[in-house]
Amino acid sequence: MLAYMLRSPRSALVIAVALVFASCEERAATHSTPSPDTPGAPPPAWTLVWSDEFDGVAGAQVDGTKWVADTGGQGWGNQEREYYTARAENASLDGGGRLVITARSAPVDSSYHCWYGSCRYTSARLKTTGRFEQAQGRFEARIRIPRGQGLWPAFWMLGDDIDRVGWPRCGEIDVMENIGREPGVVHGTMHGPGYSGGSGIGGSYSLAGGSFADDYHVFAVEWTPGQIRWLVDEQEYRRATPTNLPSGAAWVFDHPFFLLLNVAVGGAWPGDPDGSSTFPQQMLVDYVRVYRR
Repeated sequence: MLAYMLRSPRSALVIAVALVFASCEERAATHSTPSPDTPGAPPPAWTLVWSDEFDGVAGAQVDGTKWVADTGGQGWGNQEREYYTARAENASLDGGGRLVITARSAPVDSSYHCWYGSCRYTSARLKTTGRFEQAQGRFEARIRIPRGQGLWPAFWMLGDDIDRVGWPRCGEIDVMENIGREPGVVHGTMHGPGYSGGSGIGGSYSLAGGSFADDYHVFAVEWTPGQIRWLVDEQEYRRATPTNLPSGAAWVFDHPFFLLLNVAVGGAWPGDPDGSSTFPQQMLVDYVRVYRR
C-alpha cells in the first residue's frame, strides 16, 4: 500500500501520505464505465503460471499453500485502526468461487489491542510471501471493492528481499488502491529509494460514473524489463520507466515480488470512518492470476 505496512520505519511518512497523490500522480485518466461482467482474457503473449480461483466450500479459509495471514493492530506505519486476524470471519471463501475479506466493527470490550487502545475494527491481510514470488509478468485480480469513508482496499506487491534490504529499497508496486471518499477512483503507484511515500510514482483511473464498489473490475499491472504498466479492465492509464525516476534514483524492479490483498480501516490517507460508514464491509475477489511471457 502507499506506506510500507510490515515493519515500517516510516512513521515520518504518515504526514506525507496525506499529500501523496497531490505530488505523485503524473497522469490521471477518466474513462467511460466498462462492462465488467465477464472477465477479460489477457493478451495471447502471456502464459498463466500461478493463480487462485478461490474454489472451495463456503466458510473455508484460504489455501495455506498459497497465502499467509498477517496479524496485528500496530497501525502498519499508517495509523490504521484495524486489527488483522487469521480468522475465517475476516477472510474466507463464499462457496461460489470468491474470496471474501470482511472488515468488521469490533465490540467496545474487544480483546484485540491496537496502537490506540482496544481495537475498533477487525479485517484481514493476506500475502504470498514464502509461497509464491515472481519477477516481471502480468499480475491481475478481479475484485469488487467495499465502500464507505475510511475503507482502504488494496491489491499490491512487495520485493521478496525486504527482510534483507528493507523498505523502500525492496520496491513496492501498488496494483490497486482505493480510499472510500473517492468511490469512483483507483490509484496505482510504485515506490523505491528516493521515490516512496509522498514521492511515489503513479497515477489514477476514474470511472465516468458510479462506484468501483458497484461491480467487479480487473486490476492489473504488466511488468516487463524497464517498464511497468497499470490497467483497469484492459485500459492502460499509466506507465513508468527508469526515465520517470528522480535523478540518481535506482530502478529496483528487477527481482521477485510477492502479492498482498487487504482491507485497511482508517489511516492517514483515507481518514477514519465516520457516521456515514457502515460495517461489515466486504472486498470480493473472484481470482488472482499471474502470467509470464
